[in-house]
Amino acid sequence: METNQNPWSVPVALDDVPETGLHVEIDAPESALSDLAALANLRELPRLSAAFDLARRGAGVRVTGQVNATVGQTCVITLEPVENNVEESVDITFSPAAGSQAGSGDGEPPELVTDGVLDLGAIATEFLLLGIDPYPRKPGAEFATVKADDGSAKPFAALEALKKRLGSG
Repeated sequence: METNQNPWSVPVALDDVPETGLHVEIDAPESALSDLAALANLRELPRLSAAFDLARRGAGVRVTGQVNATVGQTCVITLEPVENNVEESVDITFSPAAGSQAGSGDGEPPELVTDGVLDLGAIATEFLLLGIDPYPRKPGAEFATVKADDGSAKPFAALEALKKRLGSG
């Protein structure tokens, strides 16, 4: 029995990608959005979509495109609800065997494909997680430290008093 931790799966077999390439647009189904929101530790996830271009690279496939989402988070300063957009570019090369071809041109080795199938839903989920702001702020919200204006808060006052008492005694 295989367990899939990703609530959104859109499998594409490498053999189904023609030599001319394949363009795929996907939208997370309503049924998966709440599970994806919980996975991403979001207040809500009203929208998640992706557009991918799959191009043959020898025995492998290069996946380029963009993941777009609207995420509901909580402002780290005001604790009020805040909504952000996530737009993440994707550029990954997949290979059926390690070392069979170069990566995406940036020196990265290709990702391995299991059983000859790419999961575009898992790719979109991964890039969603990478694009979420870990410290969301409501527009205009700024963290300000509290300053004592009366001068009574002197952190070394007790040490200064001890020094005077020991020095004069």
